[in-house]
Amino acid sequence: MSSPTGPASGLPVRMPRPRQAGRHRRPEPLAAPEGAPALVLAVPGTPSAATRSLAEEVVSIARSELPGLDARIGYLDGDDEFPTLQSVLSHAAEERTARFEQARAAGSDVSEPDGPVGIVVPLLAGPDNALLRRIRQAVMESRVAAELTDVLGPHPLLAEALHVRLSEAGLARADRARLFTVATAADGIVLATVGGEDAVQAAGITGMLLAARLAVPVMAAALDEEGSIAAIAEQLRDSGSQQLALAPYLIGPELDAGLLDAAAKEAGCSAAEALGPYPAIGKLALSQYTSALGIAPPQTQGTPAF
Repeated sequence: MSSPTGPASGLPVRMPRPRQAGRHRRPEPLAAPEGAPALVLAVPGTPSAATRSLAEEVVSIARSELPGLDARIGYLDGDDEFPTLQSVLSHAAEERTARFEQARAAGSDVSEPDGPVGIVVPLLAGPDNALLRRIRQAVMESRVAAELTDVLGPHPLLAEALHVRLSEAGLARADRARLFTVATAADGIVLATVGGEDAVQAAGITGMLLAARLAVPVMAAALDEEGSIAAIAEQLRDSGSQQLALAPYLIGPELDAGLLDAAAKEAGCSAAEALGPYPAIGKLALSQYTSALGIAPPQTQGTPAF
């Protein structure tokens, strides 16, 4: 039995591990600041069970990166089953007011909350101006103090996500370092986006990063602009590419049903899946949130470079 001064003779003594110093020291775990505004993921497109599952996985990734994060989902075209962006922001404001009144009633010396109720992060890889106008309008209609962030891209993590989706479809090598090839690997990539010329230019930046990973030419084109996909496919073939692949620079909800299949047929090539709930999407949504708050985000690192 242990004495008042320590364990009985012969038993091991567990000492606290010394704090590691220097550049190899482990970073302190981060947590959401107390009273921080909610991260409100603004989801475009027609709501569905698949869309809800995708959005829930994205916010789950964000919560796992920043414990204590208040993350919510608002749908641009919501209904009774899928809460609208306006209703989610209004509910967040009501909850914050109720917490303040409860604390004041309990005798706490608290100041009335100020600053944004929510940080609205569009679930968009690129700048679709029409959708962003609608999201901005929804925020205004909520009559709630909220801040709207930029879209998620361009970013190297999105190039990684595109690479993974192409490799999953058998359209790209999964790992250049292992020096094995895929018989169906493409030698030219059409990077498909929606949102007009601004979206194409932004996709082109991520496309350059993807081209460096795959060592094949990558060119961006607009899915919602008639003839754009076919023109870029022809340009790639004229430059020597024979086996093309279509890579959607899209998360999924903003993509109209059938549009991707029609574009792949138009280009005469196979297509990868949309980015979907790839882990980088949740990390980038969180990065936009922490940037808006002016706090250091968790490390936003992907898998080792291929």
